[in-house]
Amino acid sequence: MTTPSSTPTPFPRRTLLRGLGGAVLLGAAGTAPALASPSATTATGRIKSVAYVEVNSNSLANVGRYTLAGSGAPVFDFAVIFAANINYDGTNAVLYNNPQVQATLDSAATTIRPLQQKGIKVLLSILGNHQGAGFANFPDYASADRFAAQLAATVTQYGLDGIDFDDEWAEYGKNGTGQPNDFSFVYLLDALRKRLPDKLITFYYIGPASQHLSYGGQRAGDLVNYAWNPYYGSYNAPVIDGMGADRLAAAAVDLNNTSTSTMKSFAQRTKADGYGVYVTYDLRAGNYATTLSSFTQELYGSAAVYS
Repeated sequence: MTTPSSTPTPFPRRTLLRGLGGAVLLGAAGTAPALASPSATTATGRIKSVAYVEVNSNSLANVGRYTLAGSGAPVFDFAVIFAANINYDGTNAVLYNNPQVQATLDSAATTIRPLQQKGIKVLLSILGNHQGAGFANFPDYASADRFAAQLAATVTQYGLDGIDFDDEWAEYGKNGTGQPNDFSFVYLLDALRKRLPDKLITFYYIGPASQHLSYGGQRAGDLVNYAWNPYYGSYNAPVIDGMGADRLAAAAVDLNNTSTSTMKSFAQRTKADGYGVYVTYDLRAGNYATTLSSFTQELYGSAAVYS
């Protein structure tokens, strides 16, 4: 996750455990099959609110503790498990869940299902891990599809609602891995969309993947449901062909570092500008109702209630 500066740099917000998981080949170049037809949905209804939770130190269940005064509707629409990794074992790109992420998935009956029963969608964030493997350097479609197969299997096994891509910390080129190319991320999105036609795919708009969003007549914007600003404390919408304002978040706030006056202002601007998403980061234990109310009053006309 990142915070704004004159020259944006990564926000030092986590220490991720490293390790190896199931293999996904980063094989030799080949011929890609035809890309899938566009299938991303357009946002409707209320402005969506997103809660990223650092599960290394906090419980995902905290997302479900907040409702709107009067209606009892949940404050948050999306809860994002932060974060699993795309790792590299010397030959293959592999999906890796550190112990805290795995524990969250294994305890889905108490960490995930209660949120879903409230109508909150639960996504798994996938993040680079300093090993050279990333979303932007698969050498061919088959390699991207093998990794997509791992993601789809995880979504299916644990009953998740989708995948969030965050192209930070990959360190492309390390360990002999390739540099970013034009087709890799689009191939990955296309392969995952074919495997998960009815699930959510979201994009934390950062890294080389954000600079390679179209290939072979297909656009990332036709495959991703939502995308958002990655710099907390700033208001700046991604520009992605095929995605209207109702599927984008310009507002991004850190619940522990962004002022409530800024949260309020961003909510007002989000509503006025017609953006469909408002993103928050680092919901922890304890009562955040006053903090959350700074934007829920503007977005939904109600204060947040903690239980």
